[in-house]
Amino acid sequence: MSANKDGDGGWKSFIWNSDKKEFLGRTGGSWFKIFSFYVIFYGCLAGIFIGTIQAMLLTLSNYKPTYQDRVAPPGLSHTPRPDKAEISFTIGKDETYEAYVSHMGEFLKAYNDEKQEDSSKFEDCGDIPKTYTERGELESTDGVRKACRFNRDLLKECSGKADDQFGFREGKPCLIVKLNRIVNFRPRPPASNDSIPEAARPNFQNHLIPIHCSTKREEEADKLGPVEYFGIGAGFPLQYYPYYGKLLQPQYLQPLVAIKFHNITRDFDMRIECKVYGQNIDYSEKDRSQGRFDIKITIKNPSS
Repeated sequence: MSANKDGDGGWKSFIWNSDKKEFLGRTGGSWFKIFSFYVIFYGCLAGIFIGTIQAMLLTLSNYKPTYQDRVAPPGLSHTPRPDKAEISFTIGKDETYEAYVSHMGEFLKAYNDEKQEDSSKFEDCGDIPKTYTERGELESTDGVRKACRFNRDLLKECSGKADDQFGFREGKPCLIVKLNRIVNFRPRPPASNDSIPEAARPNFQNHLIPIHCSTKREEEADKLGPVEYFGIGAGFPLQYYPYYGKLLQPQYLQPLVAIKFHNITRDFDMRIECKVYGQNIDYSEKDRSQGRFDIKITIKNPSS
């Protein structure tokens, strides 16, 4: 019994030793020094961390990314955008192209007239290519900037108004193409006709980034058939640039180009490449959407 008492007394005295005034083996002064040390130590660490974050934030702009190296600008994208960049459907069979048509209809809703009625946010920039629309510096007190309207009627047969099937039902499909948004990017048109392929020269205009589609293989050129372009010219007009970002132009609409393929050979895997041309537009084998895109279109006859 005495051993148990001694053991109990040792445990209790470690928790609180009334003779030495110690709690868990330390006096009050010792605990105060340790507590003060760790408060100062972790306070300094927190101060260094907060200071470095604040210093980094001072180097960043609220309106323009400091670094834009994830994707080399500009990318060229299209709607519909199916998996594996392959469009395959059968003429007259709605179920085979219903997803493509639905995707295009949803995409173009943002371009409906009622979405662009607010004159405090939108303005008319003309229906012929013009030079850049300057709306002040990014880092200024001008606030939210207006954006150019883009009327769906400019896409004509591919607007989805007269033909809500976008040509798929007749085997003459449309693609809607846009240049991806890059804050404060000003695309520069080709310096001259000599700097673009001969087949794309009819699309060349002042103040326009021309686009041209062709077959991936030269020997298949006769299977592509006529290609028609709708929009403000056959390309992207400069008055829609530069883009000022989501904070300053939350309502911004990119200019669009509709491409209609009138007579692609049936029951044939047609591989097509579409490219835009400009002085500051480059292409990369690592990024197949940089300044261009590839797509395979297969149009099947109903009896196939």
